[in-house]
Amino acid sequence: MENSKVCTSGGSNSGGCGCGSEGSSGKSCSTGGCNKLNVFNWLVDMDEVLLDHFDILEIRFKGGRKEFFRNTNSLELYTGDPVMVDTGSGVHLGFVSMQGELVRIQMRKKAVLNNDEIKSILRKASQKDIDKYMSAKNREMPTLFRTRNIAMELKLNMKLSDVEFQADNTKATFYYSADDRVDFRELIKLLAGEFKVRVEMKQISLRQEAGRLGGIGVCGRELCCSTWLTDFKNVNTTAARYQNLSINPTKLSGQCGRLKCCLNYELETYMDAWKDIPQVETPLQTIKGAAFLQKTDIFRRIMWFSYKQETDWYPLPVADVVKVLEMNKAGQKPEAITPEGLLVTLKVEDDKPMNYDLLQMDKKYSNKKKKKKPKPRTPGSTEPGNFPKRENLL
Repeated sequence: MENSKVCTSGGSNSGGCGCGSEGSSGKSCSTGGCNKLNVFNWLVDMDEVLLDHFDILEIRFKGGRKEFFRNTNSLELYTGDPVMVDTGSGVHLGFVSMQGELVRIQMRKKAVLNNDEIKSILRKASQKDIDKYMSAKNREMPTLFRTRNIAMELKLNMKLSDVEFQADNTKATFYYSADDRVDFRELIKLLAGEFKVRVEMKQISLRQEAGRLGGIGVCGRELCCSTWLTDFKNVNTTAARYQNLSINPTKLSGQCGRLKCCLNYELETYMDAWKDIPQVETPLQTIKGAAFLQKTDIFRRIMWFSYKQETDWYPLPVADVVKVLEMNKAGQKPEAITPEGLLVTLKVEDDKPMNYDLLQMDKKYSNKKKKKKPKPRTPGSTEPGNFPKRENLL
């Protein structure tokens, strides 16, 4: 076991694995090509204190394919150990990728029931089992090339992307992709007669094909589908429109020919930011003219507008845009949109000067009549308030 050279994660499609030795030595692949869908068991230190140790393990096979198997024989296994498992159609070699309570969480996530349908782990892989597995693995590339030639001779509209031989050399699984339904009954007969194995044809999507083949994306990193992404969600051009991306199929498509999965990563953040942005369906009406929306920065909350006869764009905060929309709805217009911001003139009543109310008040007090002083009383006067004294009447 110490001198064996086998990839701890199930093998690399490119054959450039440099892990050096078994998973028990603790070494990993130096090239990174065979570390597809690696996981980190963040509950590994808690497994010793758990009373009920989970007896189901996650086993990884070629291309990052993972399945769950029960450790019925209570074998002492560690992550990376090669084991022989019962697949229902024979015996296959896989590698332990996860164990403990983290497997229970993963099964709940993938909606896998803990019942009798889960197959068993037979034993640890011996050196003889590993040699037989490597012998079967060496047959894959020649078989793939030969199968492609046979498919071309039969004029089948299908694309073969990978072949996986079972460790006991009794079964071969061919992975292909096709746009339409393919009648490969004649192909199966020819393959079974030439390679002397049971043949299984499995159709995969273009995203799954890219994940099995691997590669480098435009971001400079390995493809998400070949390193950690397992669930392929629907991606449409609406995600690009929310993020103000150019609808260019060449730039938005990945190596699989479909829209990039990373378009969905920040979509929820953009949708939350769009909630407070007003929808400008018609140009903003100003005294200077109609201002057309050109660009929106949802994170800085700034919207750019331009006039029809001009090439300059004027930034306007979202609050000011809402203000203009309310003014237009009320039948009012601001003066213009300038580089300094929104220019709004004060509304003055027609035919009335500025400070008209103050002028009216001054006029009111300036034209007020003065009160007359009362005349002095004189004897014998009959004017009101100047009656003769009583003693004079007597």
